[in-house]
Amino acid sequence: MSRLGRRLAFDYGDVRIGVAVCDLDGILSTPLDPLDSKNPAVMSEIEKIYNEYEPVRIYIGIPLNLSGEPSESSAKALLFAEKIKAHFACEVEMVDERLTTVSASALLTQAGVNAKNQRKLIDSVAAVAILESGLARDRR
Repeated sequence: MSRLGRRLAFDYGDVRIGVAVCDLDGILSTPLDPLDSKNPAVMSEIEKIYNEYEPVRIYIGIPLNLSGEPSESSAKALLFAEKIKAHFACEVEMVDERLTTVSASALLTQAGVNAKNQRKLIDSVAAVAILESGLARDRR
């Protein structure tokens, strides 16, 4: 089990970066507003989030194929992870994000969110799934 402290999770995408944070005990995961991944100041925005929550660990989703092999997007997620590792002084771990967007969409649909409004929320809800996967792995 890892030490107490907040953790952040990122779901990196070409358009948006989903963001989630957990409480100090690693029990409650909350989505934050997604970031525009094309914004030249996105690392500054991430730095603000980092400074606000002071995480002990950052999880970054890695998109794998259903077979477990790297997907076309895996290299982009790994490059993003390298930038995070170089910029921040905390542990960074990759977390398998297979089907997180599918499960996030299903969750939002169950909550009554229509497809148009899901686009604004889905990345950060997927980041919550990544965060919860990372937390569960830490508990083992």
